[in-house]
Amino acid sequence: MLAVHNLEVVYEDVMLAVRGASLSVAPDAIVAVLGANGAGKTSLLRAMTGLLDIHRGKITRGNVSIDGAELDTRRAASVVRAGVGQVMEGRRVFVEFSVEENLKVGAHTVKASGIAEKLDRVYGMFPVLADRRHSSAGYLSGGEQQMVAIGRALMSDPRYLLLDEPSLGLAPKMVELIRDLIVEINDAGTGVLLIEQNAAMALSVAHHGYVMENGKTVMDAPAQVLRADEDIQEFYLGLGGEGGSLRDVKHYKRRKRWLS
Repeated sequence: MLAVHNLEVVYEDVMLAVRGASLSVAPDAIVAVLGANGAGKTSLLRAMTGLLDIHRGKITRGNVSIDGAELDTRRAASVVRAGVGQVMEGRRVFVEFSVEENLKVGAHTVKASGIAEKLDRVYGMFPVLADRRHSSAGYLSGGEQQMVAIGRALMSDPRYLLLDEPSLGLAPKMVELIRDLIVEINDAGTGVLLIEQNAAMALSVAHHGYVMENGKTVMDAPAQVLRADEDIQEFYLGLGGEGGSLRDVKHYKRRKRWLS
């Protein structure tokens, strides 16, 4: 079990971005985290994967653990060795590197003798990348670059994969493909934590979900419960009559209930 316990994150000792957030991801589950921009989702992932230091942030309370053993979140390489992989928002491929060179970057914790096997697994999952393994990643489409980013994270054979906005900026058909790939990865035995503003996509594949507001996890329920919740439909699925407007007093009351 990958678990976050009462996590608090501060940037530059003054800006509190995560305010006692908690969540868990079972080894066989897809867990979605929903929330608007500024809710603390990306800061949560940075804290979980050892990337806070480069953003001048730090954990001031709480911890991250796998099966009860606390992770050393001060070092990204330590987190990867513990079995956690991350696909960052915006894909972050090395555009001047070939597809295969990008993938090998994700294998920095893998013995040299095992890299070929990892590449074969990724190419089996993403045949288009096998066809373009020697092409510069900068010439790929946005969807293909996202495949490279996911494949790179899979090169370390993680027990848990953390995805930050994988559908961002992609065409609808590519979003469907990424959604199916997330399910395939999970079916192969990898737990998935999915950070998404595309709530419809996230909740269509997730087993469980959390909602973040102002750095807190304010809602926690099975995905089917969240899909049926009027607040989620209004604010995140775009099914409300006002298009998600927060001006109606009753919606403020609902949000107050979430945050209480």
